[in-house]
Amino acid sequence: MRVLIWHVHGSWTTSFVHGRHTCLLPVVEDRGPDGRGRARTWDWPASAVELAPAELADADVDVVVLQRPHELELLERWTGRRAGTDLPAVYVEHDTPRGPAVATRHPLAERSDIPVVHVTHFNRVMWDNGQAPTEVVEHGVLDPGPLYTGRTASLAAVVNEPVRRGRIAGTDLLTALARELPVDVYGMGMDQLAEHAPHMAGRLHENYPQEKLHGALGEHRAYFHPYRWTSLGLALLEAMTIGMPVLGLSTTEAPRAVPPGAGLLSNDLEALAAQARHWLNDPDAAAAAGTAAREHALRHYGLDRFLADWDRILEKVTA
Repeated sequence: MRVLIWHVHGSWTTSFVHGRHTCLLPVVEDRGPDGRGRARTWDWPASAVELAPAELADADVDVVVLQRPHELELLERWTGRRAGTDLPAVYVEHDTPRGPAVATRHPLAERSDIPVVHVTHFNRVMWDNGQAPTEVVEHGVLDPGPLYTGRTASLAAVVNEPVRRGRIAGTDLLTALARELPVDVYGMGMDQLAEHAPHMAGRLHENYPQEKLHGALGEHRAYFHPYRWTSLGLALLEAMTIGMPVLGLSTTEAPRAVPPGAGLLSNDLEALAAQARHWLNDPDAAAAAGTAAREHALRHYGLDRFLADWDRILEKVTA
């Protein structure tokens, strides 16, 4: 199939474009949010093709995968086709609801012609989906290989824009733990975090390419996932696939993703700090938990299962 899809979330789109379909990616001159085109820090196959808005009107498209409400308007303006009416469509919901936790109505709740695909079971039950048909396709990640060495007695976290996202991303928990233990943070927006948390100077790493990021993460003893209220982070699954043991809050979809043998999920911050100290002092125990994390991630979040699930959904909506 020829699938029109915006490049919104880099890691998720990286998995999606590795399927057997041709992915048509809008690209605008400044490569802004509505037209990033192909990724520059991930390795994507040749089947991921850039098209300018002017080219989309005449493009042969079988289905559109929407990820943001305003893409409905972009699609009609750029192609002259309406999602769910002139062109089969599916909407991927990446996020937890931002309003009241159990009372937020989904933007597509009034429509029955565009199925909403949630990336976690937690998201599906928390959104008020109204009359929209719903499915769940859990994440799938490319296997970077068992890169874990854990030779550095420190924790690692991956958080993009940690200051802007604040409590949602658990930035306050991250910076508080970094006053007690060595914590390195990778992601975008590290300059702002340096101003916000000067005690973390020297441990902030800006926007690594994915292949470099995986190797860097694997050097650390354990992975810290501080998020309070967000969808299941792909960086967490990638860290597990590398072979890293995991510390994090027992919130949203994390309890499904991290089995007990792979780490500790708890809302007891003292227990998390104690487990971190244990691993920092006992690399063999950390490595054993990391092995369990990798086995679970490969079994439940493999790329083949993810792509097969998406093939099933695309075939259903285009039937």
